[in-house]
Amino acid sequence: MTIISELSAASDVPVAEPRKSRKNNPEKTRENILQEAIVEFVQQGLSGARVDAIAERIHTSKRMIYYYFGSKEQLYVEVLEKLYGDIRSTENRLHLAELEPVEAIRRLVEFTFDHHDRNVDFVRIVSIENIHNAEYIKRSDAIKAMNNTILDSLGEILRRGAEEGVFRSGLEPLDVHLLISSFCFYRVSNRHTFGEIFQVDLPDESIKQRHREMICESVLRYLQA
Repeated sequence: MTIISELSAASDVPVAEPRKSRKNNPEKTRENILQEAIVEFVQQGLSGARVDAIAERIHTSKRMIYYYFGSKEQLYVEVLEKLYGDIRSTENRLHLAELEPVEAIRRLVEFTFDHHDRNVDFVRIVSIENIHNAEYIKRSDAIKAMNNTILDSLGEILRRGAEEGVFRSGLEPLDVHLLISSFCFYRVSNRHTFGEIFQVDLPDESIKQRHREMICESVLRYLQA
């Protein structure tokens, strides 16, 4: 009787489940490193950025970062690829081919304006890379390939617009891309100097919306001239 009672009592005691080991998630680890690397490169530039500082931010080791990226310079190249990839992949989700040419251009300009305005880190990293004369973009075939997609998309919009008589013929996609990028990039890259010289608050919402519409109309006038 005693033995049976003891066995019965023991069966009522909850058994602790074996502890699950934490699985590594390489993609998540890489993404975390890239996100913190963006912060470090934006704040310190390429020359001043330290891998130790990136490792400290995400509570990992310098060795782990080198395991995934090989060197600080390669990490910087992959930061560039990520930032350019983000804007190009989002553009692909705008479904521009499904819109009328004028509306497609308007949506592209508005998207570019908003993306630059909301992603100051992208603008700063591009500015840093220009200081280095695009030395690291030269090392990336991926950046060149992914950026050709916007020229293909623009070319198709311009072709349709010319056929429908809403855009003039002979427009070059690269010229239009440069025009849109110049307007949208400058107001973010130079917002502090421009704002101080002319005493204007470029991030102010009313000014921002006015500039957004102005850029749309300027680009469309160029296409329709």
